[in-house]
Amino acid sequence: MNKNQKLILVDGSSYLFRAYHAMPEFSNSKGEPCGAIYGVINMIKRLQQDFVGSLIVLVFDAKGKTFRNDLYSEYKANRPPMPEDLASQIAPLHDVLLAMGFPLLVVPGVEADDVIGTLAAQATQAEIETVISTGDKDMAQLVNEHVSLVNTMTESFSDEEGVLEKFGVPPNRIIDYLALMGDKSDNIPGVPKVGPKTAVKWLNLYGSMQGVIDHADEIKGKVGENLRATLAQLPLSYELATIKCDVELDNSLEDLAMKSVDRQTLIELFTQYEFKTWLRQIAEGELDSIAESELDKPQEEIANYDIVLEESVFYVWLDKLKQAELFSFDTETDSLDYINAKIVGVSFSVTAGEAAYVPMGHDYPEAPQQLSREFVLHKLKPLLEDKTKAKLGQNLKYDMSVLKRYDIHMQGIAFDTMLESYVLDSVATRHDMDSLALKYLNRTTIHFEDVAGKGAKQKTFDEIELDIAGPYAAEDADVTLQLHQVLWSKLSNSIQQQEVFNNIEMPLLPVLSKVERNGVLIDADLLIQQTSEITKTLDKLESQAYEEAGEEFNLSSPKQIQKIFFEKLELPVIKKTPKGQPSTAEAVLQELAEDYELPRIILEHRGLNKLKSTYTDKLPDQINPTTGRIHTSYHQAVAATGRLSSSNPNLQNIPIRSHEGRRIRQAFIAPEGYQLIAADYSQIELRIMAHLSNDEGLLSAFKEGKDIHRATAADIFAENLEDVSNEQRRHAKAINFGLIYGMSAFGLARQLGVGRNEAQEYMDEYFKRYPGVKRYMEETREIAREQGYVETLFGRRLYLPEINAKNAMRRQYAERTAINAPMQGTAADIIKLAMISVDQWLEAETPQIKMIMQVHDELVFEVPCDMIEEVKNNIRSNMESAAKLDVPLIVDIGIGNNWDEAH
Repeated sequence: MNKNQKLILVDGSSYLFRAYHAMPEFSNSKGEPCGAIYGVINMIKRLQQDFVGSLIVLVFDAKGKTFRNDLYSEYKANRPPMPEDLASQIAPLHDVLLAMGFPLLVVPGVEADDVIGTLAAQATQAEIETVISTGDKDMAQLVNEHVSLVNTMTESFSDEEGVLEKFGVPPNRIIDYLALMGDKSDNIPGVPKVGPKTAVKWLNLYGSMQGVIDHADEIKGKVGENLRATLAQLPLSYELATIKCDVELDNSLEDLAMKSVDRQTLIELFTQYEFKTWLRQIAEGELDSIAESELDKPQEEIANYDIVLEESVFYVWLDKLKQAELFSFDTETDSLDYINAKIVGVSFSVTAGEAAYVPMGHDYPEAPQQLSREFVLHKLKPLLEDKTKAKLGQNLKYDMSVLKRYDIHMQGIAFDTMLESYVLDSVATRHDMDSLALKYLNRTTIHFEDVAGKGAKQKTFDEIELDIAGPYAAEDADVTLQLHQVLWSKLSNSIQQQEVFNNIEMPLLPVLSKVERNGVLIDADLLIQQTSEITKTLDKLESQAYEEAGEEFNLSSPKQIQKIFFEKLELPVIKKTPKGQPSTAEAVLQELAEDYELPRIILEHRGLNKLKSTYTDKLPDQINPTTGRIHTSYHQAVAATGRLSSSNPNLQNIPIRSHEGRRIRQAFIAPEGYQLIAADYSQIELRIMAHLSNDEGLLSAFKEGKDIHRATAADIFAENLEDVSNEQRRHAKAINFGLIYGMSAFGLARQLGVGRNEAQEYMDEYFKRYPGVKRYMEETREIAREQGYVETLFGRRLYLPEINAKNAMRRQYAERTAINAPMQGTAADIIKLAMISVDQWLEAETPQIKMIMQVHDELVFEVPCDMIEEVKNNIRSNMESAAKLDVPLIVDIGIGNNWDEAH
């Protein structure tokens, strides 16, 4: 290497796991996983930006055991095997990095740490400035006047002083520090109960680990006993924690250098994994190496970010916004509670690379004078409420709800990058701005934790200094604009996806904002009473469990349950954990509960305890003091199929069949003078199956208004409709819904409590009677395999990255998803369209009526008592006309003083 270059040593294995966990589902259209490949390349490209002109050397762990396993057979014994979909990416990643020209070292018998330590020692001897890029705390022992550490994930830098500040000991005492504490992840034995504080205290008192050993008799209490009991193993812990700095390498530091780029290999690999942006750059001759890509040039957007403190500058930006065809907008607030959050500032961008942040509520010592909130929002209100002025943002539903508190009804929302990404591909990545910027812009953004901190010490945004808050807030608006430009160009390739975005997701955004703000009234006293009653039942179940077990134990402890079940009571082992222990998972307990009382009691206890902790305990505390109501948050961009989810509280998981679940629903009440209307689509997924499969038998049954499960039972069991027993109907219902979810004969047999052969006979008879369903399933699997995705009736794409996976279990799961997703996704689209339609009618005709909840296929409304009949018919009409199928959509309507009564 060039002696004047800085040396960057990359802990490649650390990068590998970080990239994999950041994008675990990322794959090409053939289902080949490539998130780790993509992520590592991106991180190294970023490293090139940060250390221009430096020599970057990549070091990875080799397969197999190392000398440490010879020293201690239990070394890293607790670590699970590497996931198969990660292991398959290592070889192609190495091929890409070598083709990019990087020196890459993989040395058997030692760890990457040891190779890095050896190169760092050689660099120190040659007085070459060296930076080790890693997140591994063990590397701190290598720091000296020539060697420092950088953690690109946290953007933290550690020299000798930094190590002392971070760990409390200097670099030359890190090994002592690690040996005393031990390491659970590496299974290095240390002194039990000794953590960082005790280790630092001892080392500061006695100088070294040997000093601690020499004074072991002076250390009192339980920790002193633990120390004396482990004195013999401390030298081994020290040796295991020591990074080897004299590994015999085939190449010395002087031999390492960048090589020329192997363009052909890169083209082949980028084609295989569908890295289209990088492919285009190579094909167009834009780069001789990946480092020269436009994406890799240091970005200078921050130089064009304004922090607006003066009225004159604000008016300049206001004029820009008025003239713009489209601008991005974002609010910064002091809370995630959209009902009570105060606006701290707003940001906007009109041109990529330029943005402004207008602070109006930062309050900290020596904070500069800011424009008043009243002034800024008063000036922005006409623009934000102008339907003709197109706006875009990231998760604008939140901003819309916050602005409503200031009497600003935001309109003209044209684009939301979160929803653009979600419609484009619901499963390939998370849809937060940071993840999208990394994926589509190859840009690492400033994270909220970077400016606000983490945990208990995290600041609210109004407490953050403007020189830190300003670039973060302005970047949000800028990056959102840039993301839109990329995402919309991709969505433009599919008319169907554009229609899903324009006709379903974007019109739904303001509807959801309204439903969230409406909230729902809760009877807190009823829930508190239910908590008391559940607590008594739980105590009773615990006593029963102790009696069955013959001893007291923790019903929430898998280890204690495992010991009682399989050692004391010798119950049959149904399934084992990856570590070979008998499993106590819920599915196992359910199977055991069929024959044994104790598993049944534990299952009942778990279910009640979950209801109590999730709902009866929490819901009263979630009542908003300002409105007296509960306000959930609906999420459009979470479920892969297009279904909505909700949180704080999660309304989707309140059980309806259990007595206690129905009692929780009784606490969702109508105010005086009102009642609740619950409108629920009847058997919507089966109706969609009939439409998609075009099966004559199903179509006929639905068109004639038959009980579909009774009709199916009559067909399968060759009975007259009126002679079908309840048991036969139950079996038919299990088959109808089981097939939608891709259930196998084995699964059906377990659900019905019959033999596998009998279950298979039921399925064979079903497909004989409904051949269109079988044809639909076979064709859907084939389409999914060919194009890598399936679609809903409205064109929503549901990608299946593992439809052609080599792993049979993953492939079969993807096949089941391929069959179910168009039905579940179409049902999701239909209820979203229904919400839009009903909201338009309410807005125009009856604004005093509130839509207050959406749960699965059900909408819940709060209606004045004297309008019930009129409203009921209009709700049904709007919902039943939300989509045109070859069978009628039917909506069941219920009315009551509480949600349970109305259902």
